Amino acid sequence: MDQWSNLEVEIIIADYFSMLTDELTGKSINKTVQRNSIKPLLNNRSDGSIEFKHQNISAVLIKLGLPFIKGYKPKWNYQQILKERIISFLSNQKTNIEPIFIQFEDSLTISQQVVNFNVIIENPPERNWLFSDTEIKYEKKPIKINYLEREQVNSTLGLLGEKLMVEYEKWRLFNLGKYSLADKIEWISQVDDNAGFDILSKNENGSDRYIEVKTTKLSKDTPIFFSKNDFFFAQRKSTDFHLYRVFNFTKSPKLFLLNGSYDDFCVKEAIQYKGYF
Repeated sequence: MDQWSNLEVEIIIADYFSMLTDELTGKSINKTVQRNSIKPLLNNRSDGSIEFKHQNISAVLIKLGLPFIKGYKPKWNYQQILKERIISFLSNQKTNIEPIFIQFEDSLTISQQVVNFNVIIENPPERNWLFSDTEIKYEKKPIKINYLEREQVNSTLGLLGEKLMVEYEKWRLFNLGKYSLADKIEWISQVDDNAGFDILSKNENGSDRYIEVKTTKLSKDTPIFFSKNDFFFAQRKSTDFHLYRVFNFTKSPKLFLLNGSYDDFCVKEAIQYKGYF
């Protein structure tokens, strides 16, 4: 199939942001209906091709630090023209779009349903090596705030995610018949938020289990943000360090678990430096 034309790219970007706006403001979206509505405007594109382009848009938004549609798993091998057109769209629509991102960051309506720990765990996303390129490039960002990072540092969201994981750890140890170990769980971040981990739990053999909890309202493909202190603590305690990634928190919380240092389970990207004189 030939490359997407400028017009086709602009159509699918506008379509994506229409759905994203609905999702972030709590409205339901029907991807099939939406796709069928724009299909006649495209150049005989297949459903799969349209779906893939939507997933490309998710990847670009993640790179720009912006929320994305949870149902479109990011595909990272996008064309530069797509990124350029998204940046142009954001520049032109900034006054309409950014308030929705702010609302997303601030809103924390929690579903009242009871979390079933028996079905909470999912497989982690596949590790993506496309981030291993160390070349530094200037990237225009019409929206300066990294809303993905700001969501993660939302203290209320973080607190609720950690609280849920304390409950999960008690449940896990009780299920293993380790009742005395469950009583030894400590919520470390409540007394020391610079420890490099959030919860001190126990492994089945009684050894320490260091847990860092990262919580998001978005999908499991949302990147995490961690400090230098977090990184080196996990490196020192890699055998017993565990990342608990809580996602889809406000709807139906899910969880994936990773063990080791950060280098063992994700590709890190430097986003900030400190300069001394």
